Amino acid sequence: MIITVAGYKGGVGKTTTALHLAAYLNAQGPTLLVDGDLNRSATLWSRNGGERLPFKVIPEQQLARHARSFEHIVIDTAARPSSDELRDLASGCDLLVLPTNPEAMSLDAMLQTTKGLRSIGADGNAYRVLLTLVPPKPATDGAAARALLQEVDLPLFEAEVRRTSAFTNASAAGVLVRDVRSRSGKLGWLDYQRVGDELVRAVRA
Repeated sequence: MIITVAGYKGGVGKTTTALHLAAYLNAQGPTLLVDGDLNRSATLWSRNGGERLPFKVIPEQQLARHARSFEHIVIDTAARPSSDELRDLASGCDLLVLPTNPEAMSLDAMLQTTKGLRSIGADGNAYRVLLTLVPPKPATDGAAARALLQEVDLPLFEAEVRRTSAFTNASAAGVLVRDVRSRSGKLGWLDYQRVGDELVRAVRA
């Protein structure tokens, strides 16, 4: 299975999503995380923890060398992909995951991205939008963002990822959110397990 995570705007949980989907898939078979972001965010996350993540993280340039040894590959891409890059991303994987937080600027960037995907003929089976950094109730930001995305008929994960400081702590320590010893860490991992379950169903459908 090849899963690509892309985003037009920074700060939407792109690398966090790539890392945790890699962890989810690694439980089902050897998984490789490819760091294609110019900021090398996934690589830095891994190094913060002494490279103790349960899957291998490599730069994009090493993909050809390592790909054949892994059952699953997750690719963390560079931000702000062009139309040509979007075409290549959508056609080069089993599912293109597009994280966005509920903020207006992020949603606008997401709509631009999906407009670009539609302009190149990518159908709804090629990609799916994931709501991330969703504030806890009683805030209604997540529900409003979901309603907007549904109104424009975008393919959308039913699962979403809540906003919690556990992700910041995980990044600083170079570990997964499930390894942060707090209730919020467990909840953050539960969110990504739900996303992973849905992702696998979508790919196998």
